[in-house]
Amino acid sequence: MVVMGKEQQQHEEEGKVVQEEVQVVQETVPPEEDKEAEAALVHKISGLAAAIGKLPSLRPSPEVNALFTELVTACIPRSTVDVERLGPELQEMRGRLIRLCADAEGLLEAHYSDLLAAFDNPLEHLSLFPYFNNYILLSQLEHGLLARHVPGPAPSRVAFVGSGPLPLSSLVLAARHLPGASFDNYDICGDANERARRLVRGDGALQARMAFRTSDVADVTRDLASYDAVFLAALVGMAAEEKARVVEHLGRHMAPGAALVVRSAHGARGFLYPVVDPEEIRRGGFDVLAVHHPEGEVINSVIIARKPVAVDAHAAGGVGVAELGHAHAHGAVLSRPCLCCEIEARAHQKMEEVAMEQLPS
Repeated sequence: MVVMGKEQQQHEEEGKVVQEEVQVVQETVPPEEDKEAEAALVHKISGLAAAIGKLPSLRPSPEVNALFTELVTACIPRSTVDVERLGPELQEMRGRLIRLCADAEGLLEAHYSDLLAAFDNPLEHLSLFPYFNNYILLSQLEHGLLARHVPGPAPSRVAFVGSGPLPLSSLVLAARHLPGASFDNYDICGDANERARRLVRGDGALQARMAFRTSDVADVTRDLASYDAVFLAALVGMAAEEKARVVEHLGRHMAPGAALVVRSAHGARGFLYPVVDPEEIRRGGFDVLAVHHPEGEVINSVIIARKPVAVDAHAAGGVGVAELGHAHAHGAVLSRPCLCCEIEARAHQKMEEVAMEQLPS
């Protein structure tokens, strides 16, 4: 699959609306060697999924850690695998594997949350978590994309949906990127929130900005309108229809102009986390502003969206709501082009690369 940038400008005479978007403009059939590599990779992942499924427990242990390390190592490299095109049996395997990954991730985070809670100030020891650097890079990426595509004052009220027992994303965002914001962390598990609360007890200033709410976001309505930005964890709504219901609920109750940051996956990483179709975000009532597929240590893709703001046509100089909404309807797909299109894509992507060069890959 080839993804490359194409800048398009539309000039409206009266409203002087300029639209820039990067589109998926070409899709090719993988060459035979790529098909063989895909088949070998899927076969390896299937074997690892079977081995993980036979484990008596998913709690951290040398055997569990070794299998998941091998799985992640297999899924991270750039791949032409499109998990959405897998057959029914492989889709069923993938669904089981994602659930196993979710369960193992929850147990791993609970284990390290308990370990960190033994310190007087747990926040000083977050680097003990083996994937802490991944969260630093992911939070840097998300904040950079958010600041670029939703310009203006930094969010002052933030919700993180699916924060878990070790809310590293909220902690890193609050400490490093949004020092003036308050965070409401939502999780359906009361034990997870109790564990999370213990981590901030040694930092009074951060503790005052961190709330932990035990609730299904589907039951939250009025409060959603108070947030400037909502972050949606990758494992909230693991099935596509569940994710769509969550996004639709957020679209119904979030404030106009508020930003939505959704974590997704791309390529073989779709065996680890659910893949979110940007069209589902649009159907949920949002403008999709950017889709970023990183490579390297950051595993999750990031979708930046925004709930449209109703604009009075007269005040907008004759440009109606539909026209203004369309200006961000498709967003930007930001991803490195495949080698066969590198020369052609370079000219189209030069401006995007310059703007993105400070973001982690």
